[in-house]
Amino acid sequence: MPALTIIPIDGIPEVRPGDSLADLVVDAAGAQRTPFQDHDCVVVTQKVVSKAENRLVPLDPDDAAARRELVESESVRVLRRRGDLIISETRHGFVCANAGVDLSNVDAGSAALLPLDPDRSARRIRDIVRARTGASVGVIVSDTFGRAWRTGLTDVAIGVAGIAAVVDLRGELDANGRELHVTEVAVADEIAGAAELVMGKASGLAAAIVRGLDVAWFRDASARDLVRPTAEDLFR
Repeated sequence: MPALTIIPIDGIPEVRPGDSLADLVVDAAGAQRTPFQDHDCVVVTQKVVSKAENRLVPLDPDDAAARRELVESESVRVLRRRGDLIISETRHGFVCANAGVDLSNVDAGSAALLPLDPDRSARRIRDIVRARTGASVGVIVSDTFGRAWRTGLTDVAIGVAGIAAVVDLRGELDANGRELHVTEVAVADEIAGAAELVMGKASGLAAAIVRGLDVAWFRDASARDLVRPTAEDLFR
Protein backbone atom coordinates (compact mmCIF):
# COMPACT_ATOMS: atom_id res chain seq x y z
CA MET A 1 0.00 0.00 0.00
CA PRO A 2 1.35 3.48 -0.79
CA ALA A 3 1.92 6.05 1.93
CA LEU A 4 -1.18 7.69 3.33
CA THR A 5 -1.70 11.44 3.19
CA ILE A 6 -4.13 13.10 5.61
CA ILE A 7 -5.15 16.63 4.65
CA PRO A 8 -7.19 18.83 7.03
CA ILE A 9 -9.83 20.96 5.31
CA ASP A 10 -9.62 24.40 6.84
CA GLY A 11 -11.96 27.34 6.40
CA ILE A 12 -15.32 25.61 6.83
CA PRO A 13 -17.53 28.32 8.37
CA GLU A 14 -19.76 27.82 11.38
CA VAL A 15 -22.40 25.34 10.27
CA ARG A 16 -26.03 26.29 10.80
CA PRO A 17 -29.23 24.26 10.46
CA GLY A 18 -30.20 23.94 6.82
CA ASP A 19 -26.68 24.48 5.46
CA SER A 20 -25.44 22.15 2.73
CA LEU A 21 -22.46 20.69 4.54
CA ALA A 22 -21.15 19.06 1.38
CA ASP A 23 -21.08 22.39 -0.43
CA LEU A 24 -19.26 24.01 2.48
CA VAL A 25 -16.65 21.22 2.41
CA VAL A 26 -16.17 21.47 -1.36
CA ASP A 27 -15.88 25.26 -1.19
CA ALA A 28 -13.33 25.12 1.64
CA ALA A 29 -11.24 22.48 -0.13
CA GLY A 30 -11.26 24.58 -3.28
CA ALA A 31 -10.25 27.71 -1.40
CA GLN A 32 -7.20 25.96 0.03
CA ARG A 33 -6.42 24.48 -3.40
CA THR A 34 -6.93 20.88 -2.38
CA PRO A 35 -8.90 19.34 -5.27
CA PHE A 36 -10.62 16.04 -4.56
CA GLN A 37 -9.29 12.95 -6.30
CA ASP A 38 -10.90 9.61 -7.07
CA HIS A 39 -10.55 7.25 -4.09
CA ASP A 40 -10.09 10.01 -1.56
CA CYS A 41 -12.00 9.42 1.66
CA VAL A 42 -13.62 12.51 3.15
CA VAL A 43 -14.09 12.34 6.92
CA VAL A 44 -16.52 14.80 8.52
CA THR A 45 -17.35 15.07 12.19
CA GLN A 46 -20.74 14.11 13.54
CA LYS A 47 -21.11 17.52 15.17
CA VAL A 48 -21.24 19.48 11.92
CA VAL A 49 -23.52 16.89 10.34
CA SER A 50 -25.90 17.20 13.28
CA LYS A 51 -25.81 20.99 13.06
CA ALA A 52 -26.56 21.01 9.34
CA GLU A 53 -29.44 18.55 9.86
CA ASN A 54 -30.80 20.56 12.80
CA ARG A 55 -30.29 17.78 15.30
CA LEU A 56 -30.03 20.41 18.02
CA VAL A 57 -32.28 20.69 21.03
CA PRO A 58 -32.43 23.20 23.91
CA LEU A 59 -30.87 21.90 27.12
CA ASP A 60 -29.82 23.61 30.32
CA PRO A 61 -26.38 22.10 31.07
CA ASP A 62 -27.04 22.47 34.80
CA ASP A 63 -30.31 20.53 34.67
CA ALA A 64 -29.18 16.97 35.34
CA ALA A 65 -32.71 15.58 35.27
CA ALA A 66 -33.43 17.11 31.85
CA ARG A 67 -30.18 15.79 30.47
CA ARG A 68 -30.91 12.31 31.79
CA GLU A 69 -34.38 12.41 30.25
CA LEU A 70 -32.93 13.47 26.89
CA VAL A 71 -30.34 10.69 26.94
CA GLU A 72 -32.99 8.12 27.77
CA SER A 73 -35.22 9.39 24.95
CA GLU A 74 -32.34 8.85 22.50
CA SER A 75 -31.72 5.31 23.78
CA VAL A 76 -33.40 2.04 23.00
CA ARG A 77 -31.76 0.41 26.00
CA VAL A 78 -29.75 1.62 29.01
CA LEU A 79 -26.91 -0.75 29.80
CA ARG A 80 -25.05 0.88 32.69
CA ARG A 81 -25.28 3.94 34.92
CA ARG A 82 -22.60 5.56 37.04
CA GLY A 83 -23.38 8.98 38.46
CA ASP A 84 -24.30 11.25 35.57
CA LEU A 85 -22.86 8.82 33.03
CA ILE A 86 -25.22 6.55 31.11
CA ILE A 87 -23.98 3.84 28.75
CA SER A 88 -26.80 3.06 26.36
CA GLU A 89 -27.66 1.62 22.99
CA THR A 90 -28.96 4.05 20.39
CA ARG A 91 -31.53 3.33 17.71
CA HIS A 92 -28.60 2.95 15.29
CA GLY A 93 -27.23 0.05 17.36
CA PHE A 94 -24.30 2.04 18.73
CA VAL A 95 -23.31 1.46 22.35
CA CYS A 96 -21.87 4.70 23.69
CA ALA A 97 -21.86 7.23 26.49
CA ASN A 98 -25.04 9.27 26.95
CA ALA A 99 -26.54 8.06 23.63
CA GLY A 100 -24.21 10.43 21.80
CA VAL A 101 -25.86 13.51 23.32
CA ASP A 102 -23.13 16.16 23.31
CA LEU A 103 -22.85 19.69 24.69
CA SER A 104 -19.39 20.50 23.34
CA ASN A 105 -18.86 22.81 20.36
CA VAL A 106 -22.51 23.91 20.28
CA ASP A 107 -24.14 27.13 21.43
CA ALA A 108 -24.70 27.44 25.17
CA GLY A 109 -28.07 26.05 26.15
CA SER A 110 -28.10 23.52 23.33
CA ALA A 111 -27.21 19.87 22.89
CA ALA A 112 -26.39 18.01 19.70
CA LEU A 113 -27.98 14.64 18.96
CA LEU A 114 -26.67 11.99 16.60
CA PRO A 115 -27.93 12.20 13.01
CA LEU A 116 -31.05 10.15 12.41
CA ASP A 117 -29.36 8.18 9.62
CA PRO A 118 -25.58 8.79 9.47
CA ASP A 119 -25.17 6.50 6.43
CA ARG A 120 -27.67 8.62 4.53
CA SER A 121 -25.82 11.75 5.65
CA ALA A 122 -22.58 10.31 4.28
CA ARG A 123 -24.24 9.35 0.99
CA ARG A 124 -25.58 12.88 0.55
CA ILE A 125 -22.11 14.36 1.00
CA ARG A 126 -20.57 11.79 -1.37
CA ASP A 127 -23.15 12.51 -4.08
CA ILE A 128 -22.70 16.29 -3.90
CA VAL A 129 -18.90 16.01 -3.94
CA ARG A 130 -19.15 13.84 -7.05
CA ALA A 131 -21.67 16.16 -8.73
CA ARG A 132 -19.59 19.27 -8.09
CA THR A 133 -16.06 17.95 -8.60
CA GLY A 134 -16.40 14.78 -10.66
CA ALA A 135 -14.39 12.84 -8.07
CA SER A 136 -15.62 9.48 -6.80
CA VAL A 137 -14.88 9.55 -3.08
CA GLY A 138 -15.79 7.68 0.05
CA VAL A 139 -17.29 9.52 3.00
CA ILE A 140 -17.15 8.74 6.71
CA VAL A 141 -19.09 10.52 9.43
CA SER A 142 -16.96 10.25 12.57
CA ASP A 143 -17.70 10.56 16.26
CA THR A 144 -15.72 10.13 19.47
CA PHE A 145 -16.35 6.94 21.41
CA GLY A 146 -14.84 5.14 24.36
CA ARG A 147 -14.14 1.41 24.15
CA ALA A 148 -15.00 -1.40 26.52
CA TRP A 149 -11.51 -2.86 26.73
CA ARG A 150 -9.40 0.29 26.51
CA THR A 151 -8.83 3.57 28.33
CA GLY A 152 -9.24 6.78 26.39
CA LEU A 153 -11.29 8.03 23.48
CA THR A 154 -10.88 7.68 19.74
CA ASP A 155 -12.86 8.66 16.68
CA VAL A 156 -14.88 5.93 14.98
CA ALA A 157 -17.18 5.75 11.97
CA ILE A 158 -20.90 6.15 12.60
CA GLY A 159 -21.81 6.78 8.96
CA VAL A 160 -20.24 5.35 5.81
CA ALA A 161 -20.75 5.79 2.07
CA GLY A 162 -18.67 4.52 -0.81
CA ILE A 163 -16.04 2.80 1.31
CA ALA A 164 -15.90 -0.43 3.27
CA ALA A 165 -16.70 -0.34 6.95
CA VAL A 166 -15.10 -3.74 7.58
CA VAL A 167 -12.58 -5.63 5.44
CA ASP A 168 -12.87 -9.39 5.92
CA LEU A 169 -9.48 -11.10 5.68
CA ARG A 170 -10.70 -14.54 6.71
CA GLY A 171 -9.38 -17.18 4.35
CA GLU A 172 -6.35 -15.14 3.35
CA LEU A 173 -2.81 -16.05 4.39
CA ASP A 174 -0.64 -14.16 6.87
CA ALA A 175 3.05 -13.34 6.27
CA ASN A 176 3.99 -16.85 7.41
CA GLY A 177 1.51 -18.59 5.15
CA ARG A 178 -1.04 -19.38 7.87
CA GLU A 179 -4.71 -19.01 7.01
CA LEU A 180 -6.55 -16.23 8.83
CA HIS A 181 -9.72 -17.44 10.51
CA VAL A 182 -11.10 -14.50 12.52
CA THR A 183 -9.49 -11.33 11.15
CA GLU A 184 -11.98 -8.64 10.21
CA VAL A 185 -10.46 -5.16 10.08
CA ALA A 186 -12.59 -2.14 11.03
CA VAL A 187 -11.02 0.04 8.34
CA ALA A 188 -13.66 2.78 8.58
CA ASP A 189 -12.86 3.22 12.28
CA GLU A 190 -9.15 3.27 11.51
CA ILE A 191 -9.66 5.95 8.84
CA ALA A 192 -11.80 8.02 11.23
CA GLY A 193 -9.11 7.80 13.91
CA ALA A 194 -6.40 8.77 11.44
CA ALA A 195 -8.34 11.82 10.29
CA GLU A 196 -8.88 12.91 13.89
CA LEU A 197 -5.11 13.23 14.31
CA VAL A 198 -5.16 16.28 12.03
CA MET A 199 -8.60 17.61 13.00
CA GLY A 200 -8.13 17.44 16.78
CA LYS A 201 -10.77 17.87 19.47
CA ALA A 202 -10.54 21.62 20.03
CA SER A 203 -9.14 23.05 16.78
CA GLY A 204 -12.51 23.65 15.13
CA LEU A 205 -11.52 21.62 12.05
CA ALA A 206 -14.49 19.54 10.97
CA ALA A 207 -13.29 17.63 7.91
CA ALA A 208 -10.24 15.97 6.42
CA ILE A 209 -9.23 14.03 3.33
CA VAL A 210 -7.50 10.67 3.72
CA ARG A 211 -5.65 9.84 0.50
CA GLY A 212 -3.75 6.71 -0.56
CA LEU A 213 -6.16 4.04 0.69
CA ASP A 214 -6.49 0.66 -0.99
CA VAL A 215 -8.81 1.19 -3.99
CA ALA A 216 -10.38 -2.23 -3.31
CA TRP A 217 -11.95 -0.76 -0.17
CA PHE A 218 -14.11 1.67 -2.15
CA ARG A 219 -17.54 0.05 -2.40
CA ASP A 220 -21.03 0.31 -0.95
CA ALA A 221 -21.17 -0.31 2.78
CA SER A 222 -22.89 0.76 5.98
CA ALA A 223 -21.66 1.72 9.42
CA ARG A 224 -24.07 -0.92 10.72
CA ASP A 225 -21.53 -3.45 9.49
CA LEU A 226 -19.44 -2.35 12.49
CA VAL A 227 -22.15 -3.11 15.06
CA ARG A 228 -21.49 -6.44 16.75
CA PRO A 229 -24.62 -8.61 16.91
CA THR A 230 -26.07 -8.80 20.40
CA ALA A 231 -25.60 -12.57 20.54
CA GLU A 232 -21.83 -12.08 20.02
CA ASP A 233 -21.47 -9.13 22.39
CA LEU A 234 -20.20 -10.13 25.84
CA PHE A 235 -20.93 -6.63 27.19
CA ARG A 236 -24.71 -6.63 26.53
